[in-house]
Amino acid sequence: MNRQPRHIVVVGHGMVGARFVEEVARRDPDGERVRLTVVGAEPGVPYNRILLPDLLNGRLEEADLALASVASTAVEARSGVSATALDTAGRSVRLDDGSTLGYDELVLATGAQAAFPPVSGLTRDDGTPAAGVTALRDLADCRRLMELTGPGSPVVVLGGGVLGLEAARALTERGVRVSLVESSPWLMRRQLDRAAARILGARFTALGVSVHSWRVAARWIPGTGLELDDGRVLPGDALVVTAGVRPRTGLAEAAGIAVDHGVVVDDLLTTSDPRVHAIGDCARHPSGGGGLVQPGWEQAAVLADLLTGTAPEARYRGTRPVTRLKAEGIELACLGEATAEENDTTHTVTICDAHAGRYAKLVVRDERVAGAILLGFPDAAAAIIQLYDQGAPVPADRISLLLGRTAPEPGPDGAGPALVCRCNGVDRDRLEGAWLDGARTREAVAERTRATTGCGGCTRDVDALLAAWNQGSPAAV
Repeated sequence: MNRQPRHIVVVGHGMVGARFVEEVARRDPDGERVRLTVVGAEPGVPYNRILLPDLLNGRLEEADLALASVASTAVEARSGVSATALDTAGRSVRLDDGSTLGYDELVLATGAQAAFPPVSGLTRDDGTPAAGVTALRDLADCRRLMELTGPGSPVVVLGGGVLGLEAARALTERGVRVSLVESSPWLMRRQLDRAAARILGARFTALGVSVHSWRVAARWIPGTGLELDDGRVLPGDALVVTAGVRPRTGLAEAAGIAVDHGVVVDDLLTTSDPRVHAIGDCARHPSGGGGLVQPGWEQAAVLADLLTGTAPEARYRGTRPVTRLKAEGIELACLGEATAEENDTTHTVTICDAHAGRYAKLVVRDERVAGAILLGFPDAAAAIIQLYDQGAPVPADRISLLLGRTAPEPGPDGAGPALVCRCNGVDRDRLEGAWLDGARTREAVAERTRATTGCGGCTRDVDALLAAWNQGSPAAV
């Protein structure tokens, strides 16, 4: 007797939801084990929202952001439809088009939404952005921002984290006059120490961004600009809010599923309801990982292993993410406990070259990389990230390592080659294998390996490897 495939409903067709669908299709291409229905509130195909700044600065077109689609009769994708209620007892999801979907297993991949601080004038009475105000979370936001701005027009970016800095840089490339406001004492407060942030701020100032750290927004005045807590008014035809995000947990919370700054999940990525799972920015795992694509994609792979029965032993234990700032002309990577100070168990090595706009800090504990800040040191960043990924010992000459002169030794227990694309877990050998099989361009390599399709931070390394191989010479990451 043939058993009918189990029905999995995925709520959310963004980057993580789409990756889960792809991972399931890889493990069960004929739909013998499961059939999928994925529901997405945004119309059209899923896309890479991390690359929105590259759409803003004109480097990419909207079509370039599209994620690979899964062609399978076992996958039904419904776009432009939102889930409105979840009945865990009856195992069904009600949609805003009036229909209801039954499920055997439900996957929440609802992501997060922009957080708007309580500043006068930012939102209308119904909670929607006021005139001239926008976030930068989706294509609609990006289109709106491009309509509001043009060469020479003034714009204010509220929030000095990674997205705010990337948006500010992308806008300057459009010829826009940008003021950036950050309420913390310095930029990228969670990832950088004060010295690194000071140099980064100077780099952005040199690129034309007016940086205002440790300033609080008081009021948005449409058609005028943003008033600060010290009474100054920064001119702005538009205000871009990049002040953080809030996980979308309303559906789960209304259904009685445990929520605590995200939908609470365990190592099986299961919620307090055993038939409901959560991945990506809407989920809260004990090891953290929200806000970055790599943890979400790793969660998608683990959950696909579990729900298809491919690897019942699979568990998600957390991710060691690396934060990269993707701003033209600036190479910045941060990882681990980058802001840790020297003590009896932790040792730091720092190179500060403010004149050249460079800063490097290596944090070592038990002879392993515990954290690092690398601004303007791309070669050192590649080597240190490799050591961090493999848990390999740090070379004795740490200054040479920071200067990019020391290559890492092979990792412990025969650890594999260096990861090039961390978002997708693509190492150098896999890239070389794709090249040997005929993939000679970045696009061809991406199609075969997924490299460069995540945050885009590995594009430089992939291009360098391809250039060297195509010219017949060896290359190092």
